[in-house]
Amino acid sequence: MVSLEKIAHLAEECRFDSLGPARSPAVVSVDAEKLSTLGGGTRHDVCASTFSPRETPMPGICHAFTQDGRCVSLFKTLYTNHCTHQCGYCTNAANCSRKARAFSYTPEELARITLSLYRSNYIEGLFLSSGAGRDEDRVMEKMVETSRLLRQKFAFSGYIHLKVLPGASHAHIQEAVELADRVSINLEAASASHMNEICATKNYESDILQRQRYIRDMSSETSDTVKTVLPAGQTTQLVVGAAGESDEEIFKRVLYEYKEIGVRRAYYSTFSPQQGTSFEKRKAQPLWREHRLYQMDWLFRVYHFQPGEIRHAFNENGFLANADPKTAIAREFMDEPVDPNTASLRELLRVPGIGPRSAQKIVAFRKRQPIVAKAELAAMGIRIKRAGPFLKINGWRDTTLEMWQA
Repeated sequence: MVSLEKIAHLAEECRFDSLGPARSPAVVSVDAEKLSTLGGGTRHDVCASTFSPRETPMPGICHAFTQDGRCVSLFKTLYTNHCTHQCGYCTNAANCSRKARAFSYTPEELARITLSLYRSNYIEGLFLSSGAGRDEDRVMEKMVETSRLLRQKFAFSGYIHLKVLPGASHAHIQEAVELADRVSINLEAASASHMNEICATKNYESDILQRQRYIRDMSSETSDTVKTVLPAGQTTQLVVGAAGESDEEIFKRVLYEYKEIGVRRAYYSTFSPQQGTSFEKRKAQPLWREHRLYQMDWLFRVYHFQPGEIRHAFNENGFLANADPKTAIAREFMDEPVDPNTASLRELLRVPGIGPRSAQKIVAFRKRQPIVAKAELAAMGIRIKRAGPFLKINGWRDTTLEMWQA
């Protein structure tokens, strides 16, 4: 594990001798309190969809997962923790009574730390967020300048994820899209009314949704010289339960994000009250809400469930139960069990315990010989305990208690 002291030492010793021009920049002294405060200040920004407490072993270093399942380490930090916004859940908010001492990097300083960690093989990239400072466009300019130093001056080839600040200018967003692998702006709330509940200093339409449209339009542009713009696309994130919104309201907004904005991924962060914030007395939300929303997200993106099917996982108040939503949907839509020897790929994917890979294995297996036993399905990785009640093999199906209930 890399310590705060080691990061500071690496930053002070780095001269960019192998990555930059011959003339070395001046040595920058970095104190551990700044590293800890700005690294820990990103607690609300999620890198990966994990159902676990997000207590990183050391502020500033986090782990994310690529689409192929590879785990990568990122230097995750705020540019500054000074902020004029009044988000009710955030300890960096202007109205928080227990705010930490304000810190800020300079672009050169942050580039030095990132390169030091990268060259020492502690990280594979940078995840850069920030408070709004006194002027969010000025802070956004500094974040972009950090990326420009890394890319153009020091030939940094690692991964860069830039958080776009609400209200950032079109020009700075354009530069961010050109320099970063991925950019994102946090939705935070499911609607404008819920945003007003969370933070009265942000305009949901103009500060957030319009900026998302800028990113969408910029990243879809191509030219004769630039074939790939923003290779990892844009993402977004919502706070779950801070404004009393239902799971269905959150998911309807996420469907809009996928269909109209073209976000690559949506992330969910369960609300947890923090001392000193205006929401400190509000009830903490169970972490499983986040987990179930990720499952719903997976059903839509990977299993290609339709919104009309997905809505049956919500109760009459629009909330999910702490149970597998795919099972709830299957009970609603499947009138009778399916035969794995004759079911279509789409029908197989509707069975709990069967995923895209195992469904493909079933199709490939039955081309050679019929499936006659559960053991054959289990060998393909299918979760028989979950799938059994929805399957019919050799004319037989599992008997469940629900079959005998009126």
